[in-house]
Amino acid sequence: MTGISLDQTVATIAAELPGAAELFRRHDISFCCGGNLRLSEAAVKAGLAPSTLLSELETLVEAARRDAPEETADLIAHILARYHETHRSELTWLIPLAQKVERVHADHPSAPIGLSQALEALRNQLEGHMVKEELVLFPMMRSGGNETIMHPITQMRHEHDDEAEHLRTIEHLTHGLSLPAGACGSWTALYTGLRKFTDDLVAHMHLENAVLFPRFEPA
Repeated sequence: MTGISLDQTVATIAAELPGAAELFRRHDISFCCGGNLRLSEAAVKAGLAPSTLLSELETLVEAARRDAPEETADLIAHILARYHETHRSELTWLIPLAQKVERVHADHPSAPIGLSQALEALRNQLEGHMVKEELVLFPMMRSGGNETIMHPITQMRHEHDDEAEHLRTIEHLTHGLSLPAGACGSWTALYTGLRKFTDDLVAHMHLENAVLFPRFEPA
């Protein structure tokens, strides 16, 4: 994402721009159920001047551009260590914790019923995606790329769209990661972990979509 337009939907921006999801939550702007609203419409609905919201998002765009090593090999190493391994590690405890919260609080109206299943689906999709990058795409990039590299890049972009849909499902099931009054420690830990995980995944996809992939795509 190189810039923000008032005509873009909040769902698209939340899925592609690191920090946008948290900004929208802070302004009480839904990007799952109400995600098809254009940014200009969402701003007015939230009682904000569209130009103000746009300015806040453009600040995030500038910040995202700074989080990328210059050299391609260094950027790939950063993605592997900072995101691939972190996603795997965090999902190993987020899924059983979600199962526990769903089981213990099944009768609570705010219980995130279906969250563990959604996380398992995302883990399965994400693991296959990361393995293809690790075994196929990234080695091609380290060697300078070739005429066949556009196929795996295109596939990875499509899979990023699928991952964004999983994130919208998680946002919906958790009511925007909003804890009910008196939430227990497990529920609090779950949503705290999910906030970091989902923010990380958006940052990961952004680095690939906006910084790494374009280095190997036609101008």
